[in-house]
Amino acid sequence: MINIGQPDQFKGIVVKSKEPGEKRLNEQERKRMQHEFKIYMEQYFKRTLGKSVETTKITIVEDMLIIRGEGFLTEPEKFIVKTPRGKEAIRASRMHVVQQHVVDNLLFFENKLGAKAIHQTYEVEAEHDFWMHAIVFNRILTT
Repeated sequence: MINIGQPDQFKGIVVKSKEPGEKRLNEQERKRMQHEFKIYMEQYFKRTLGKSVETTKITIVEDMLIIRGEGFLTEPEKFIVKTPRGKEAIRASRMHVVQQHVVDNLLFFENKLGAKAIHQTYEVEAEHDFWMHAIVFNRILTT
């Protein structure tokens, strides 16, 4: 029986068995992989949109990959986004871009990390010139 009033009696621990061949990234490998993904994403957007984002941040932690980008709007989009209707129009068009990124790149991330994506979410904040994509994998990725 768990007594909610006494937190010391309940300490949740998740234990995942390590399957044969399942490798976790050490700190150096994690940083290298984050850098590789950063370069990959910048090249992807340069190829697909004709311009890269100003800032790309990749974080791999435990069973998650988080991709964040800032500075991806064109000059005309920056003007349009200042109005309520424009904000929604730009958000919708950029959500389409992010959705296509998921289609184009999820398998790449799964193959590089040797894990299967089981949950994900993405968001675009056009008024802040920001987007993000978070992926949860079926195993712990880091040591």
